[in-house]
Amino acid sequence: MSKTLLASVLAALLLAGCGSSSIPSTASSSGSSSNTGTNTGTTSVPGTTATGGLAANYKTTVWEDNFANDAPGAPSSTYWAAEVGNGAGAPYNNPGWGNNEAEYYLASNAQVVGGYLDLHGQADSTVSGNTCSGAPCAYSSAKLTSVQTVDLSKPGFLEVKASLPTVSGAWPAIWLLPGTTPAGNPNATQPVWPIGGEIDMAEWLGKYFSGQDSLVQSTLHLPSPATGGYADNYEYQKITLSSPLSGNFHLYQLAWTPGQIEFAVDNQTVMTCTESSMSCTTIAGGSYPANAIWPYGTTYTQYYLILNLAIGGNLGGTPAANFNQTMQVAYVRYMTP
Repeated sequence: MSKTLLASVLAALLLAGCGSSSIPSTASSSGSSSNTGTNTGTTSVPGTTATGGLAANYKTTVWEDNFANDAPGAPSSTYWAAEVGNGAGAPYNNPGWGNNEAEYYLASNAQVVGGYLDLHGQADSTVSGNTCSGAPCAYSSAKLTSVQTVDLSKPGFLEVKASLPTVSGAWPAIWLLPGTTPAGNPNATQPVWPIGGEIDMAEWLGKYFSGQDSLVQSTLHLPSPATGGYADNYEYQKITLSSPLSGNFHLYQLAWTPGQIEFAVDNQTVMTCTESSMSCTTIAGGSYPANAIWPYGTTYTQYYLILNLAIGGNLGGTPAANFNQTMQVAYVRYMTP
């Protein structure tokens, strides 16, 4: 997913295909424990935003896209830019997004339907003329980057109400990357991954979470200098919700102040990471390496929200030949106190 600068570094380092390069395992690692959620996801009613909870601490809506208020069809260009391709060629030169992903992103796979944003992934012969991870592309999907940014140099709150598909081969993600190019450019994010870090609000990993449709993961990445480039460090935490991710709409949330980032789902904290301690709470041994760098709100202040449904790859697992899944989003809102 990273972008254009430091191309030689990206070729070697870029593993952040759809929100995380972390690969969970059954072995002990920083971020292997789980919490049990207490809030139940709902089937959602278009146009209904959550009240109370974490959002109650934030009075000013900086920007919001409630898809029930949008016209059917392509999402509003005021808020979203669509990615097209599989990462091969300029500006990325990183086929498969560094994760051997099988999808080819098409703008037409992102549509507002019935009051929701649908990011649709499917088996698709129309993209077979392109190469995906060394083979003819067999699937198309959607990835949107926000045109509007969120400012991590001042307190804020980001909330995405969404339903995520949970089948083998699916890798839905809600995440953020920094940007340095003008808003509205779909290639605005991550010119120098991983120097600017990566914030994964929520991911479901088909390769590792198969059969666990109520499990979701949050991850924070921090860079550290390495010979010839920068290394990616990360801490992740998983949470088991009281209802499945698919078919239910959950609140995926991020709250921050300068030097601290809190991840939450349905108003329940998943983990909190702080600059002063260079560690994440709720994680056993969740400290970052001594040379890790905190870029959030310091080196980089403006971050873009990314919504995408990747298919296959290192973390998505093996998709069915007739893969046909949709990630639905009810609304996105960015608020300040």
